[in-house]
Amino acid sequence: MTKIYRVFYELVVTKDFKISIIIPTLNRVKYLPRALDSALNQTFKATEIIVVDNGSSDGTLELIKEKYPLVTLLEESKLGVSAARNKGIISSKSDWVAFLDSDDAWDNRKLEVQKNALLSNSLNYKLVHTEEIWIKNNIRINQMKKHQKFGGYIFEKCLPLCCISPSSVLIQKNIFNQVGYFDESLPVCEDYDLWLKICSKEEVLFIDQKLTFKYGGHNDQLSKSFWGMDRFRIKSIENLILNYDLKSYQKHIAIKILIKKILIVINGAHKRKNYSIINEYEKKLNYWEKVVIQLN
Repeated sequence: MTKIYRVFYELVVTKDFKISIIIPTLNRVKYLPRALDSALNQTFKATEIIVVDNGSSDGTLELIKEKYPLVTLLEESKLGVSAARNKGIISSKSDWVAFLDSDDAWDNRKLEVQKNALLSNSLNYKLVHTEEIWIKNNIRINQMKKHQKFGGYIFEKCLPLCCISPSSVLIQKNIFNQVGYFDESLPVCEDYDLWLKICSKEEVLFIDQKLTFKYGGHNDQLSKSFWGMDRFRIKSIENLILNYDLKSYQKHIAIKILIKKILIVINGAHKRKNYSIINEYEKKLNYWEKVVIQLN
């Protein structure tokens, strides 16, 4: 890229590319500065940084007001990360939205790399995500093969488990008009649910650079609060099959994975002697096995 073209690119091509950063938080005053500093230090500056507080009582509001006066602070009384993210999306002023969990952080080039990848690609991608580094209890850990990230048409790869990290995503805001917002009825797996809806219709762009830092190990992580995470994935897949316009092959694949997950929950319930769960999910199993017979 010549110097003249670079100046033109920066002044003309990218000047209309606006990004709003949305950070939901609840009692994470210990971690929030790391997230905010990584957002503020981006080489491509966001139009706005929105923190949506979900009822913190640990000094989070005071921290933001005193040390981060340029950050837009919103409060959401309805508990749940989905409600917080949705409020941020609706309130945002940009055409593109980047999510950042309040305990995660970014490489300072993340938004610039994503923006450049989108602008230099001939395909009209509406979602771009990145590779990530996992850090648990201050120790870097390797991801398992099942967590491998992909680009393209990845609907089938998204069915077993969530393979897009919210903190790695840059997404075009108008896509929410097509697929809806984060499902506020899901206490967990709300990201899994949204990516499934999007990937059933859209090709996504993946940047194989570790630009997102995902931190784990602390006790307030939502995944530690619920047993049997597949219960929520089952609810998501059922809703997708019954209420969304899936292609025939997508529906077949979704039902196949759904039945596998129902069997996993039933097996886990037997180990816990949770007979109400066994009864509930055996009814689901019978229903979907009959659907398979009808489809065949």
